[in-house]
Amino acid sequence: MPPSGMIEKVRPRIEAMIERYREITGKMGDPSVSKDHTLYMKLAKDQSELSSIVEAYERFCQMEKERSDLDEIRSDPSMSDLIGAEEERISREIASLEGKLLDSIFPPDPFDQKNLYLEIRAGAGGDEAGLFARELGRLYMRFMDRHRLKAEIMETSDTEIGGSKEIVIHVQGRGAYSLLKFESGVHRVQRVPVTEAGGRIHTSTVTVAVMPEADEVDVQIDAKDLRIDTFCASSAGGQSVNTTYSAVRITHIPSNIVVSCQDERSQLKNRAKAMKVLRSRLLEREMSRQNEIIASDRKSQVGSGDRSERIRTYNFPQNRVTDHRVGLTLYQLDQVMEGEIDPFIGALRAQERAREIEQFG
Repeated sequence: MPPSGMIEKVRPRIEAMIERYREITGKMGDPSVSKDHTLYMKLAKDQSELSSIVEAYERFCQMEKERSDLDEIRSDPSMSDLIGAEEERISREIASLEGKLLDSIFPPDPFDQKNLYLEIRAGAGGDEAGLFARELGRLYMRFMDRHRLKAEIMETSDTEIGGSKEIVIHVQGRGAYSLLKFESGVHRVQRVPVTEAGGRIHTSTVTVAVMPEADEVDVQIDAKDLRIDTFCASSAGGQSVNTTYSAVRITHIPSNIVVSCQDERSQLKNRAKAMKVLRSRLLEREMSRQNEIIASDRKSQVGSGDRSERIRTYNFPQNRVTDHRVGLTLYQLDQVMEGEIDPFIGALRAQERAREIEQFG
């Protein structure tokens, strides 16, 4: 296996960071520096941040040498079993070290560790779109359960035949946004609807929006820009829910974004939840605007997160799922619908990292 192309592109930067580490270590041994507490603490902090890179790179170089040594004995037939096992071990460790080094060089998305709101809406296709929206909601609930994320359905609007016009899910857990951020966009389904007597395949769409949960420091909202209405909740919950004005609808006048919440008995709690959703929608709008600028700069809309994109197709007759951003097709639709979308997430993460390295180069 040849040396990693990703590491080769950033190797000069890694070596510069190692040189900086050695320079800092040398300065910390200077008696004049040790007397300057502020300077010494700053250097100690920088040294600590760089030490993990130094250790990982030294181990990475050692693994590269071990792999090269294997090539020298590959021609010996008696060593074939040993070579195979060692090559697998070395390749696994190199891949792990490569990931650590790249993560150290390229800072993570600042929103990756945040909770999120997942909004699923039926698009084109009438009743069939609503049915698939409900199925996508189930898919994501299964996925989140497998990854031990806490999911709470905040709002749902059901259709008469058992579908959903809209589903809003609040997702909590470490790394929640990093796992689901690539799901934003248009999801297309191709299948024969249960109402189709002639057996014709119909195409429907569902839009998915993934919004990091915004804190007050992330989005500032002026109270004068809000119109707040209260109304009787229509969801299940007993007579007291239906006869009191506990439900809240908030309209952000400048953006015309409307958020409602009625799942709590308390008007104050519904208002607090609605404000969280509003902040997240405003943050997502700003992030989409920035993505459009970035996409325009690189003259490509692929993978930009624009909701108007068709990002994935679910073809039921062929048991096929295709993610159009990475060109990955799996003939495992039945498994995907049970929440097994990790192969797509992995491929999209790799694409994002490759793009970062390409821009770096």
